Amino acid sequence: MHPPRQELLRLLAYKSFRLGEFKLSSGGTSDYYIDCRTTTLDAKGSRLTGEVFVEEIRKRGWKPQAIGGLTMGADPIVVSVSVVSGDLHGFLVRKAEKQHGTGQRIEGFREKGARVVIVDDVCTTGGSTVQAIAAAREFGFEIVGVMCLVEREEAKGRASVEEAAAPAPFVSIFTASDVRAEHILQNDETAPSVFAVSASCEICGRPAVTNNPRTRCEAHRV
Repeated sequence: MHPPRQELLRLLAYKSFRLGEFKLSSGGTSDYYIDCRTTTLDAKGSRLTGEVFVEEIRKRGWKPQAIGGLTMGADPIVVSVSVVSGDLHGFLVRKAEKQHGTGQRIEGFREKGARVVIVDDVCTTGGSTVQAIAAAREFGFEIVGVMCLVEREEAKGRASVEEAAAPAPFVSIFTASDVRAEHILQNDETAPSVFAVSASCEICGRPAVTNNPRTRCEAHRV
């Protein structure tokens, strides 16, 4: 059995990473695209996301009461972490205050002064993460950490988030380079297939037919 972090990386590389020519929300272009929601909204991916984030939060000793982030990239992460942890509440940050009802921008957990962690799925420019940080502080939360699932390592995203988050640290679970390398490894067709005896597919759990370069069933063989 692979550790949750390695399993999550493999799932991201398989489900969320694509090579090609893509236009980004930042206005730039890229030779790859990462759609983390195909992983964080996957049944297995949701569980793994929760496990990995909870492990990292506990390892760093932040001891938050809640986690949250800007809708909608943060939404599945918030829910999975809350469920897996059993004791971390969740909140979501609207992109703008709603124009009816209470008109609040923070939904879910709302306890002023509480220690919280801000989360996001992908950090490119860091804009959505910075918005969430500002809204959380304006509400009255104490931010003890900021996390993203995948950091694209471009557009000065890390610098922007670190400046906004300070003195709280910014942590990325994976970099785009990590996911790209795993994706390329999974799709390396130069290595011959080897029959996998008494093994299960690492993607879906069905009986495997190959273990080179990855343990996969017929549907997921590379």
